Amino acid sequence: MVKTKILITGATGYIGRRLKNRLLAHPDYQLRLFVRNKRKVGERARHLVEIVEGDTFNKDALAEALENIDVAFYLIHSMGADKDFKSLDRISSENFRDACIAAGVRKIVYLGGLGVKETASKHLLSRIETGEILSGRPDDITTIWFRAGVIIGSGSASFEIIRNLSQKLPVMVAPRWVNTKTQPIAVDDVLSYLEEAVSLENTGNTVVDIGADIMSFREMMLAAGRVMGLKRFIIPVPVLSPKLSSYWLVLITTVPFKMAAALVEGLKSETVKQNDNAALLFPNIKPMSFESAVQQAIAEIEKDQVVSRWCDSSAGEACDVIYQDDPSSAIIRDRRVVSCEGIPPEKVYWSILSIGGDKGWHTYHFLWRIRGAMDKAVGGYGLSRGRRNPKELRVGDALDFWKVADLKENKRVLLSAQMKLPGKAWLEFSIEGDQLIQTAHYYPNGLWGRLYWYATNPFHNLVFQDLAEKIVEQARQGA
Repeated sequence: MVKTKILITGATGYIGRRLKNRLLAHPDYQLRLFVRNKRKVGERARHLVEIVEGDTFNKDALAEALENIDVAFYLIHSMGADKDFKSLDRISSENFRDACIAAGVRKIVYLGGLGVKETASKHLLSRIETGEILSGRPDDITTIWFRAGVIIGSGSASFEIIRNLSQKLPVMVAPRWVNTKTQPIAVDDVLSYLEEAVSLENTGNTVVDIGADIMSFREMMLAAGRVMGLKRFIIPVPVLSPKLSSYWLVLITTVPFKMAAALVEGLKSETVKQNDNAALLFPNIKPMSFESAVQQAIAEIEKDQVVSRWCDSSAGEACDVIYQDDPSSAIIRDRRVVSCEGIPPEKVYWSILSIGGDKGWHTYHFLWRIRGAMDKAVGGYGLSRGRRNPKELRVGDALDFWKVADLKENKRVLLSAQMKLPGKAWLEFSIEGDQLIQTAHYYPNGLWGRLYWYATNPFHNLVFQDLAEKIVEQARQGA
């Protein structure tokens, strides 16, 4: 039997990673992943799929990725980029569409956002323009353009905001945008639509709006509270500006200011379905209710089954780990050596993997929290981002304000710093013989970078030595 050959772009992102798992269950599909960093693809998946490294701005890599492909998923955007994201989105989508046509791809499947041009935020306008570009040559290639509103699932930015607000605030004074209407949809339903699009018979270019019942953000927060057994009160007021709202979200939730500002801007406009094509073309998919989606997301978190998170991958340089797995460029190093004689290396490695998140950073966690609060105050991630799973890490995972840059089982863990600082930093753990070697690597940017290092060095002497010793102590207790 001839297999359908499928390419997934954004395969290490929130939707792409989950879609990859879905499609791997089809014996008649052959998957290829187009990623910036193949080390972020899980070990099991690497043996089941083809992988091409590159991005949509590299036409040679794009041509290689699309060779002999039947269906190509476009699941990327430049929202996290520091440069002109609209221009990047435009170039990326044009390159992808033209490369698909040149390679003879039958179908592009794209996931964008609900909304109309007249009221859309600048980020949503860029997503709309991306869909228009991908659909811009209907005589040459078919495009199925899905448009979704708020996606509810464990690890999604929208769900983490709703969950954090509902859990932490019994009474909320909220801006008027909490009454804006949208149509939330469970991430599993989004995946079902994308999955079914592969075998959808050619209908020509089609826009498919997807979502469950119409709700306001206020109704979603109250409903989420009820699911968690919490009674909440929300008082809308007209005085909170979008900027103040963004700072409020940064303070209470896991998202950084840049993302909070984009989400708040998007919430000012209604995002409801403009067509019934989902019911017409996919009659077997019945979107679950918002409450059921929340219940499912919470169950995944409680069972440590979160497959992906919003911070897994983005267009922002800080959100990827390519070229960040080698700290040799650092010119300042703080090295700590602790004996782990008599402890199996796998126990020490396990102890290293367990740091951060809800468990914290051992004795001086309060100092880590102060540094996290300072980071949040200047637009960084802070410690509230936590970790995807309390028991395991994979390359590309977020770990508070770090990113996992490298893992070598029972030998090495390398974390790349994502806090705001005047330079680049890494925290490396190496298991060599009967020693744990912990090294803080730092590359300062100019004079301010050096002043920062020396100003924080007294705290490093407390925090880093304690961290290394406690890791070994925990490993010894578990040995």
